[in-house]
Amino acid sequence: MRTQYCGALNASFIDQEVTLCGWVDRRRDHGGVIFIDLRDRDGIVQVVFDPDAKENFETADKVRSEYVLQVKGRVRARSEATVNPNMPTGEVEVYGLEVTILNSAETTPFPLHDKTVGEEVRLKYRYVDLRRQEMQERLRFRSKVTNSIRNFLDDNGFLDIETPILTRATPEGARDYLVPSRTHEGKFFALPQSPQLFKQLLMVSGFDRYYQIAKCFRDEDLRADRQPEFTQIDIETSFMSDEQIMSVTEQMIRKLFSELKGVELGEFPRMPYAEAMQKYGSDKPDMRIPLELVEIKDLLADIDFKVFAGPANDPKCRVTALKVTGGAAISRKQIDDYTKYVGIYGAKGLAWIKVNEIEKGVEGLQSPIIKFLGDDVTMQVMERTGAQNGDIVFFGADTIKVVTEALGALRCKIGEDLELYTCEWAPLWVVDFPMFEAIEGGVTSLHHPFTAPSCSAQELEQNPLAALSQAYDMVLNGCELGGGSVRIHNQSMQQAVFRVLGIGEEEQREKFGFLLDALQYGAPPHGGLAFGLDRLIMLMTGASSIRDVIAFPKTQTAACVLTDAPGQVDNTQLRELNIRVKKKEVSA
Repeated sequence: MRTQYCGALNASFIDQEVTLCGWVDRRRDHGGVIFIDLRDRDGIVQVVFDPDAKENFETADKVRSEYVLQVKGRVRARSEATVNPNMPTGEVEVYGLEVTILNSAETTPFPLHDKTVGEEVRLKYRYVDLRRQEMQERLRFRSKVTNSIRNFLDDNGFLDIETPILTRATPEGARDYLVPSRTHEGKFFALPQSPQLFKQLLMVSGFDRYYQIAKCFRDEDLRADRQPEFTQIDIETSFMSDEQIMSVTEQMIRKLFSELKGVELGEFPRMPYAEAMQKYGSDKPDMRIPLELVEIKDLLADIDFKVFAGPANDPKCRVTALKVTGGAAISRKQIDDYTKYVGIYGAKGLAWIKVNEIEKGVEGLQSPIIKFLGDDVTMQVMERTGAQNGDIVFFGADTIKVVTEALGALRCKIGEDLELYTCEWAPLWVVDFPMFEAIEGGVTSLHHPFTAPSCSAQELEQNPLAALSQAYDMVLNGCELGGGSVRIHNQSMQQAVFRVLGIGEEEQREKFGFLLDALQYGAPPHGGLAFGLDRLIMLMTGASSIRDVIAFPKTQTAACVLTDAPGQVDNTQLRELNIRVKKKEVSA
C-alpha cells in the first residue's frame, strides 16, 4: 500500500511519485489550499492539496486529526521561505494527487501534543499514547538496543536459547506469581523471577555461552524502576572467570553506547562493596556526584552530647559527616525539607554546620550544635571533612543501616538539587559483595543462594557474615544496570550454602533436588550476569520511569488499566482448577 515511509523523504526524492500511508497529525486550510501533516512511525511529512486535485481535494477537506490515509503524490522542494529546519523532512513536501480515507477517527481522549496528560489516562488509551513522537522514538530505540545486543552476543559465540515460563516456585528474593495447575490438583506453577536455574542447567548440558532476552516476573511492591513483568538480558558462560565475564559484558555496554549514543564510556573502574557503602552510602553509588561520607565516630566518643556520643560508642551504629561544597547557601527551609527527606529512611533529625569563615575557628561557623560538640571537637570535624568557606556539613548518628541509607540518599538528593554532576555518564563495577546479610532469626543471601563464595565451605559455615561472594554489579549513574556472579558448581558447596540459609536436607531435595543432582554429573565452572533491559533503555533515553519505555506497562498498583487486568474469572474455570475464592469478611 505504500512505497516509502513519511519520515524517510528528503531532497533525494524530489520529482518522484510516492505512495504514503499514515495518520493525520494536523490539518490546516490556508485560503483554499489544504495542508496535511501525515505521520507514520518514521516521522511526519507535509502533504499539499489544491483545488486542481478536484475530488481528492474534496476528500482532503473532509479529513480530521488521526484519520488514516493513503496518499499518492509527487515530492517537491519547499520554497526557501517555507523550509522547516525543525523537521527532518522540512526541505520537501508532497503535492497530493490522490487521497484515500482508509479509516476515520473519533476525537482522541487527549491531544497527542499535550504533555500535561496524566499517566492513568495515557495508560488507559495506550494505543493512542504510543502514537506520540516521543514514545515512538523510545520504542524504536529499544528495538535498536536489542538488535545491537543480539549482534554482539552472536558475534561472540553466544547461543540464544529459550527457557520455560511455567516452572516451580524457588526462593529468589521476591514473591512468585503462582499459576494453578488444572491437571495436578492442588499444585501450582510459578512464573520465573529469572531463568537462573535453567541457565545453570544449560551450562551443565555443555552450552557454554547462552543468552536470552527473557520475560521475568516478580510480585513485589512497585516504584519508578520496577514492574511486575520486566525484560532481562540474561547471559551465562562456562570456563570464564569473574574478570572475563565482566570484561565481555562491559565491552557489550560500551559498544552499545558508542553505536547508539555516540558516547565513549571508557574502562569501568572497580569498587569493593564495603567502600561503596562506607563512602557513598549505597551499593550503587552515583559517581557523577563529588560528595563522600566521612567517618567521625572516633572524634565524638568522649563528648557529653548523647545524641552523638551514644551512637559513637555503639558498635552497631555509625556517626558520619557529609560535606557539601558551596552548600552554605542552602536555606533553612531547604534544610528543613532535607530533614524530612532523611526521615523517610528512619533518621530522627539532621544536624548541620555552615562554614562562613573557617579561619576564625568556631566563631566563623554557624550551627545550633557547636555548643554541644565543643570547640576542639568541632574544629577536628572541620579538619577531617576538609570544610572550607561556603560549605555546609551534615551529620548522621544512628544505626549503621539508618545512617548509611539516609546520608547516601541525601548525597544523591543534594547532588541533583544543586546540579553537582561532574560528568554525564559514570559507569562502575561494584565487587566483593558479602555472601549474606543478617535478618531477624538468621541470614539471607545478598544476591541469591547460587552465588559462589570466595572462601571454603568450612569457612563459610563457621562465619557466614564474614564471607565474601564472587558477585559483581554494573552500575551507571546510580542505577544498577545488571548483576551477576560466579555460580556454585559443586554439590557440597551448594548444600553448605543451603544449610547456612536454614534450608534443611528435606527442603533442599524437595525444592532443588534437580539442581543438586545436576551438579554431580560434571558441572563446569560457570557464571553470568543479567541486565535489566527496561532500566537500561530508561537511562539511555532520559525517561523518568521504565513505564515510558515499555509498550504496555502496568500501573504502580500492578494493574493494566487498558485491559482492566487483573480481572475476575467465572466459577466454571475456578472449579476446573479446584479453586474457590473466599471473600474477605467485613467487620462491623
